[in-house]
Amino acid sequence: MPRPSILNSIERKFILLVGDLCIILASINVLVNFAIDAEFISLSLKVGVFSFGIFAYLALAYILEFYELEKVSKGRYVISQSLYVTALFVFVVFIFCVIVYDASFWRMPLLFFLVLTPLEIGLWRFFYRNVFSVIPVTKNVLYIYDKDAANTLRTDVDMINGNEMQTFYKVKLTYSLEKNSIGNKQFFLSAVDKIDTWILNTSGYDHLPPEIENKILSSLLVGKEVISFTTFYESTYEALPIRSHNDSFYELLQLRNRRIRYVQRIFSFSINFLLSFFTGLIFVLFIPFVWFFNLFFNRGPLFYTQKRVGLHGKEFKIYKFRSMVIDAERSGAAMATKNDARITPFGKILRLFRIDELPQIISVMNGDMQFIGPRPERKVFVEQLNKITPFYNVRHLIRPGITGWAQVKYRYGVNLEDSIKKLEYDFYYIKNKSITLDLRIIFKTVTTVLFSRGI
Repeated sequence: MPRPSILNSIERKFILLVGDLCIILASINVLVNFAIDAEFISLSLKVGVFSFGIFAYLALAYILEFYELEKVSKGRYVISQSLYVTALFVFVVFIFCVIVYDASFWRMPLLFFLVLTPLEIGLWRFFYRNVFSVIPVTKNVLYIYDKDAANTLRTDVDMINGNEMQTFYKVKLTYSLEKNSIGNKQFFLSAVDKIDTWILNTSGYDHLPPEIENKILSSLLVGKEVISFTTFYESTYEALPIRSHNDSFYELLQLRNRRIRYVQRIFSFSINFLLSFFTGLIFVLFIPFVWFFNLFFNRGPLFYTQKRVGLHGKEFKIYKFRSMVIDAERSGAAMATKNDARITPFGKILRLFRIDELPQIISVMNGDMQFIGPRPERKVFVEQLNKITPFYNVRHLIRPGITGWAQVKYRYGVNLEDSIKKLEYDFYYIKNKSITLDLRIIFKTVTTVLFSRGI
């Protein structure tokens, strides 16, 4: 008898979103029909405020990570984030009405909109959190592996259990195809009945014992989940595993879907052009300010250049505002680390707000980079990483970018281990590159800069 169906993360997010939108729509309705003076109310005002309100809410919710279930599960965070995000939303909508429609307001309904909306969202989310604290949300997992995955067993189990982020999976049994670690057949078959999900990490599926194959088939027929470890990792972490990769090696060989996507190409060209144009303007505006403060706090050249590895492994020059002392690498190439002594006081400010990255727009205009893509790395580190993992050069299939999936999903890289972790996200981007994913990167880049994440 299978356990009752457990809602996955997408379904839980959808329920949360529906509840939020119901409150948001009701609040906008109060603003449009009761808070604004009747002489200003028209069809265009209603359509405009409702459209802008929904767009503003969804944009703020995404940028401020309002639907990260791991954060939603924390009680104190639920209230504080709900008040913060929703208060920002009602303020933005109010300012929009004042500027666009120059409307006058009835004070009490306006007060209800500005004050009660954040409280209602906070109470709904508090209710949501408590409901899902009693409803089962974790799937019991049977993890099957072979000798090739044995060395990373502990790491793989930790990834499934969500030691790095909430996954809603819990490994209850592990089964080695080589050692038959569960023991006798009867115990294994009875234990499987308590399992919701099978996760297989094997180099192939031809050598599965007949009793396991039969049990997998019967599990599928009663609605249980059977997936590979690579599929689990990719859907949960939005990255491709390269350490425990029994079948992901073949995934890496087929990273790119070679069908011609004209819409994707037009979008990529348009977004690169627009973002490069605006970034270029910001870069030009910042040059005199950075030059001025350099005279006092960062004496020396304004820019520095480095050679990086780009498309098809070819080297090119990258430009940045100098944030380190002169001759910072006189002892040899080294990655920047947290509290790096080579970074000047003013350089720390440049790095904190990513201002030092602005001159890279020159490389974009030269055609060596694009706005979105894997970050280019130096040849000395590329050679070291190629020795650690034979897949590293796959990331050179596309032009490097100023920002990318790895940059918005993972912290600032300070060593080769971080570079390997970021490689998993680069592979995911190359394999799943799309308009939607590019838009997510742009929004998350805004979040990264706003909250000064990284070094």
